[in-house]
Amino acid sequence: MPRYKLTLEYDGTLFAGWQFQTDRDTVQGVLKTALTALCGHDVKVAGAGRTDAGVHALGQVAHVDLEKDWRPDRVRDALNAHLRPHAVAVLSTEKVADDFDARFSAKKRHYLYRIANRRPDLTLDRLRAWRVPRRLDAEAMHEAAQRLVGQHDFTTFRSTECQAKSPVKTLDRLDVSREGEEVIIRTSARSFLHNQVRSMVGSLALVGDGKWSADDLGAALAARARAACGEVAPPEGLYLVRVDY
Repeated sequence: MPRYKLTLEYDGTLFAGWQFQTDRDTVQGVLKTALTALCGHDVKVAGAGRTDAGVHALGQVAHVDLEKDWRPDRVRDALNAHLRPHAVAVLSTEKVADDFDARFSAKKRHYLYRIANRRPDLTLDRLRAWRVPRRLDAEAMHEAAQRLVGQHDFTTFRSTECQAKSPVKTLDRLDVSREGEEVIIRTSARSFLHNQVRSMVGSLALVGDGKWSADDLGAALAARARAACGEVAPPEGLYLVRVDY
């Protein structure tokens, strides 16, 4: 059976995350339903990563095996027709080797977090960014963020429900910059722990607000204790941007 790589975009606002659930809409669930409608039989969907409820994606990746040898563009267009009106779109579809795996073949994952740093309430971006009304020092946040780059035990920034076998991860990038009224955090790694990005962002916001120093962030990392973590940033500001293979 031919294997297809799907690149997906979605608004996570109305979804209970990526992972299939029997009683709630999930991205994996509606994609499986669309594939069943297209193929007439159940199709297994494997994703590059599990995004939480409310988290968005600009470039999530999944793979599927189809019994029929379809043209990739026909698979894309047919799936998009069956996915409506859900806020999920298949951006591209391509045939890949049988040993391609959306999760295990991934070399690097890239995430973006948007902080709307303004006093007025959000309207258009209400569920697409985290509004922080106090002025944040993005330069101080970026300087402190470099304490987290590299290989570390990220227990402090790991959900208590995380199922990863080890808390040790290698963070390749954690950059903070200001773009007008937005503070943008960009981070890259081969893989992340559950809630790691949102936990790091919440602690960096404390640095930007002047409540923590770079040394405080370093001490939180060294503590290897969840209680040392700052506020966990809300899901609506987080985007899975791209997965590299």
